[in-house]
Amino acid sequence: MIPSRRLLYAVAAWTVLGFAASLWPGLAQLWQGSGLALLLAGGADAWLSRTPPSLRIERRLAGVWPVEIWSGVTLTLHNDGARALAIELMDDYPTAWDMEGLPHATWIAAGMFAAVTYRLRPDRRGIAGFGAAHVKVGSPLGLWQRQHRLGHESIVKVFPDFSKLLGHALSATDRRAPTAGAIRKRRRGEGTDFRQLREYRQGDSLRAIDWKASARLQKPISREYQEERDQQVVFVLDTGRRMLARDGAAAHFDHALNAVLTLGFVAQRQGDSVGLMSFGVEERWLSPAKGRTGLDRLMAGIYDLQAGEVAPDYLQAAGALLKRLGKRAFVVIITNLRDEDDHAMRAACELLSSRHLVLCASLRERSLDAAVEAPVRQFDDALRHCAAALYLEQRSEAIRRLGMRAGQLIDITPEKLGMALVDRYLDIKDSGML
Repeated sequence: MIPSRRLLYAVAAWTVLGFAASLWPGLAQLWQGSGLALLLAGGADAWLSRTPPSLRIERRLAGVWPVEIWSGVTLTLHNDGARALAIELMDDYPTAWDMEGLPHATWIAAGMFAAVTYRLRPDRRGIAGFGAAHVKVGSPLGLWQRQHRLGHESIVKVFPDFSKLLGHALSATDRRAPTAGAIRKRRRGEGTDFRQLREYRQGDSLRAIDWKASARLQKPISREYQEERDQQVVFVLDTGRRMLARDGAAAHFDHALNAVLTLGFVAQRQGDSVGLMSFGVEERWLSPAKGRTGLDRLMAGIYDLQAGEVAPDYLQAAGALLKRLGKRAFVVIITNLRDEDDHAMRAACELLSSRHLVLCASLRERSLDAAVEAPVRQFDDALRHCAAALYLEQRSEAIRRLGMRAGQLIDITPEKLGMALVDRYLDIKDSGML
């Protein structure tokens, strides 16, 4: 039990009255009487509030939260007692999150309830917990407050903001939609998966004519094919120390996860299966699955994945993937390459390329480009420029050598990775390389 503001103000006023009584003795009797009254009132009020109040609390919140997006939490307090209660409410939310709307003071009549809503914005992905709420209940005369912990713990999952990723994926596919005058690499009906027989149409290739069906029906019949479906896209995601690099607020690893979900959404719309294997700090394997269920499974499998201080082993990861993946797949390796990774990455790509189509996506720090492009005004600027230029030159040479052996390769800044992967994937689908 702690004194309330009302009691503290009363004690402060009584202290001032005592100071005045020392100057004007006629006030001494008033000071003594008011002190006795305050003491009796405080004691009686404390005795009346000795019984814990009949309070219940319910917390309503979503089980899944989008990162960096404001969401609401509602706390409902039920007063099952016989007297009205003055309360101050504070929830035990994740302290690193931004919060609006607490603490909250309210008055609850006997037998009634009060609902309090506040807002939170998560700062990172993963699992987060809420503890029991802190409730201060005022005594009948308002001179004391008793502190209580009410309610139960709550666990929530913080996912990447898929609504934003969905917008990126749709804009990427819209940019690839055919427009008037555009020439696609593959004409209508010229995929490799047979779809149906139909009447010949002007513009159909002669190779598409089914001569046996045409002879039987006495009219030209074409075989129509569709773009390949039910293929596999498998991400190999580095969770090592280099993915901890940051350009702005988000780490490279968060950009990589966003790119995985963006391409995963596009791939499932194309009828393909999507899977993932992580290596480095934590090894996870999500076998390829298709449709909305596969995408939900992918998101649930990586939302709490974090990078850490471990060196990546590319060759070991390639061997582990070959053991798990039988059917030919489009394998996307996402990492941050250095020139010293040349031999290990080449060996890993060559091993995977024996059975799969491999794309290596290497994330490049935007700060390196900025250091090279920055004006040189002082000697320190020149040193910084030369160091960044030398590093980028060595990196480019290593990536060039890797590209000669591995074929598909992207060297790109993190914020552009998602769109680049979608474009490369659609190019591969159009060309029939997979």
